[in-house]
Amino acid sequence: MNAVHAELVLRQGDFRLDVAFDIPAGSVLAILGPNGSGKSTVLGCLAGLLSPDRGSIVVDGRALTDVHRRVLVPPEARKVGLLAQDPLLFPHLSVLDNVAFAPRSLGASRAVARERAVRWLSEVDAEDLAGRRPAQLSGGQAQRVAVARALAGDPGLLLLDEPLAALDVDAAPAIRGLLRRVLRSPGAAPAAVLVTHDPLDALSLADQVVVLAEGRIVEQGATRDVLSAPRTPFTARIAGVNLVGGIATAGGLRTEGGEVISGLPADDVVVGEPAVAVFAPAAVAVYPAGAAVTGSPRNAAKATVATVAPHGDLVRLHTGGDGQWAAGLTADLTPAAVAELALEPGSEVRLVVKTTMVRVHPVRSAG
Repeated sequence: MNAVHAELVLRQGDFRLDVAFDIPAGSVLAILGPNGSGKSTVLGCLAGLLSPDRGSIVVDGRALTDVHRRVLVPPEARKVGLLAQDPLLFPHLSVLDNVAFAPRSLGASRAVARERAVRWLSEVDAEDLAGRRPAQLSGGQAQRVAVARALAGDPGLLLLDEPLAALDVDAAPAIRGLLRRVLRSPGAAPAAVLVTHDPLDALSLADQVVVLAEGRIVEQGATRDVLSAPRTPFTARIAGVNLVGGIATAGGLRTEGGEVISGLPADDVVVGEPAVAVFAPAAVAVYPAGAAVTGSPRNAAKATVATVAPHGDLVRLHTGGDGQWAAGLTADLTPAAVAELALEPGSEVRLVVKTTMVRVHPVRSAG
């Protein structure tokens, strides 16, 4: 089993990466973050394509990179597997020989490499494709073969770079389930790093998550904990929830504009310290601008509709403007409610969120 430790400092022009993380043996770390946050730079360092200015990468006690000791193992000698959006199969080779290429490149005999390729094609339910060429495969089939090839080299670390992003809606769930199965194989799965923009991929595949912003880790922890209680606007957007920042109060949060949002504080909230209020789009009720708020404790604010667009069987409303806490929020409504309220961009509305639907969490920087 292979545990991973990485400490990376790298400057590229005005961009500076400064991260450190551990991946326990057999577990998966998801890296999330907006474009330009450093995700690809981290993968480049792990793969040996980039050399950090300072730091080290150690897999199962073996140093792949150690700047102080001038160690930089070349990519082909790292035993690091890669699964990207594009399967990157050799078009002139059969499926069997594509998978056998990994162990062959590490010195295995032709017979041993083919035996290993057959085993991994069976593991990914693709043994019947062994004699085909890549041009004869569907997108989902090609990605199955790519999974087998990535694992046939017995990597100590597996890099998953948006592996489902290029698949259609029918193929993606099957490959996601396949990855979940092979990455959970007792005693056989390598440690893995997953870069994705899809929270379902992170929830399905990753044990831990780090969120990058401008080259630094701004959130870190168990996947479900991070995505259910996001501390940054980016993580809130990717998790599909609303997030409002401010300072924690005894019963909620005071925004930068002085508005008060009532909610249920987490156990680790400290009054007077930075915090965020988090609530789902489904928790936001939308009323005409002049509607009064009555009943159980609620948060209410006026807002202007920015966009209205289909979202599955519902309609997702986005508010615009700035200054008030209701600006930049999302709400999910039925088509009937949208029609009844005659909602369109520019409409003035009143948003209402019950106190019991709001969770307040401290803001943490985990980097």
